[in-house]
Amino acid sequence: MEHDKKKKLLSRSITAISDMFTPLMNLMCAGGIMKGALLILTTTSFLSDSSGTYLILNAISDSTFYFLPVLLAITSAKTFRANPFYSTVVALILLYPSLTNAFEAGTTLYFFNLPIKAVTYHSSIIPIIAASALLAVTEHFFDRIIPELVRGFLTPLLSLTIVSLATLFVFGPIGAIIGDALAWGYSLLYSFSSPAAGLLLGVLIQPMVIFGFHWGLLLVAINNIGVTGHDSIIPIIAPAVFAQAGAALAVMVKNKNTSFRSLCAPAVLSALFGITEPALFNINLPRKKPFVFGCIGGAAGGLLAGLSKVQTPAFVFPSLITLPIYYGEHFMLYLTGCLSGFVIGFFLTSLKASDTAVADIGVLAKGGLI
Repeated sequence: MEHDKKKKLLSRSITAISDMFTPLMNLMCAGGIMKGALLILTTTSFLSDSSGTYLILNAISDSTFYFLPVLLAITSAKTFRANPFYSTVVALILLYPSLTNAFEAGTTLYFFNLPIKAVTYHSSIIPIIAASALLAVTEHFFDRIIPELVRGFLTPLLSLTIVSLATLFVFGPIGAIIGDALAWGYSLLYSFSSPAAGLLLGVLIQPMVIFGFHWGLLLVAINNIGVTGHDSIIPIIAPAVFAQAGAALAVMVKNKNTSFRSLCAPAVLSALFGITEPALFNINLPRKKPFVFGCIGGAAGGLLAGLSKVQTPAFVFPSLITLPIYYGEHFMLYLTGCLSGFVIGFFLTSLKASDTAVADIGVLAKGGLI
């Protein structure tokens, strides 16, 4: 009985996460494809990354991901039945320029002598989802106890204050601490055995993306490049990216619904360009098995990538068009790892996938995509 309850809770959690991200699918696909196109243009020197054209196009491609908390504020508020305007304001507070600048500089702010840990909230996921859940509670509570005469302004005032402070003091730091702990554990494991690190990170990186914990590792990768001039984290997670792309492609190929397949195609393309969220949240994760098979492919490919000990001299998201940056000794072994991840994710999903056209139509309709 207890086991069934846990399974139902897990299933409901995955469904809720999918509901939050499904309406954002096309936006994330567009951003991912634009990022890939910009990388091609700058790599081939067709476009300078210091030009005004690049600045504008980069803003178009990056805004969806930078301001992801704002978009999630709307969808998560719907999921938890909170006021979407309240939730959006909380997200905007987290991204307020002066706060963002202070946190990015590592400055510890004090609220009535109580320290607030410096956390970077752009592109974050967990803090705003937790904030929306808490908003649903506070809003309904205050609506019940506050007289109607002053409820109109007191409910948002008290709800926004309480939830914003809870997010800054609790939700944000907890997510950052978990991410930092995972990054420290990876560094320790890689120094002990790079193939083991590749296998483990290949399994875990996409589940980490679901909760936003991967940003701790990416921050470590950026620091590694700045201090030592190279990094091993980014190359190792590439096979996991390709594995999820392969699994999503298999779902698309096996599905007979034309509308659904037309939405799968840009998600697969976005994943190949290094942005897995559309494929992850809208294709693989809701179907569970493709997500698991993608993690298996990521583990196998990650093991080979770790064995190759390939490193990157610059911070770029792993994708088809950034593979040349990893060129060096054992590069062919590394490419084999990336290809293995894609093939295993595709092959395993193809074996187990079934035609879910009817279910997919329901998912698309629920997300407002058809």
